[in-house]
Amino acid sequence: MQQAFSFQPIGIVRSRHHLAAQTPIQPVYAADFPGTVEVFPAFAPGLRDLDGYSHIYLIYVLDRAGEPRLTVKPFLQDVERGIFATRAPCRPNPIGMSIVPLLRVEGNILHVGALDILDGTPLLDIKPYSRRFDCLTATRNGWQDEVAEADAHIRGRRDCPAGTD
Repeated sequence: MQQAFSFQPIGIVRSRHHLAAQTPIQPVYAADFPGTVEVFPAFAPGLRDLDGYSHIYLIYVLDRAGEPRLTVKPFLQDVERGIFATRAPCRPNPIGMSIVPLLRVEGNILHVGALDILDGTPLLDIKPYSRRFDCLTATRNGWQDEVAEADAHIRGRRDCPAGTD
């Protein structure tokens, strides 16, 4: 029997990105796009000790992703791929995840770098990045290994110059 789940946002992401088509597709292509995460006051006590971390995972709702699809042409390639072999936003459960630098914590506001998230996106959770648990060196990258790094950088940025929306 399938079980349904519901979540409530714990905050909201604030960025310079207002149009998905002009937003970098991953934090690695958004180095020059800082922003903030406003954690709702009821959840602010949970931020205690977070300032000791250099990076955090932001887990959020892809609230403007469109209809779910099981196959897509990913941003980095013009070949149809299974949705679970991509990071495309039009997923059966529209949940996004980004690892971003944590610049500083001011009360319930997190100042972060490398945002690839649309302004106003509902935040579901925050988790600290830990080199001890999260840094994997022996990996395979599937079809992404077929994409040249220079091409990935151009497609990943979506020709979005710093300081524009």
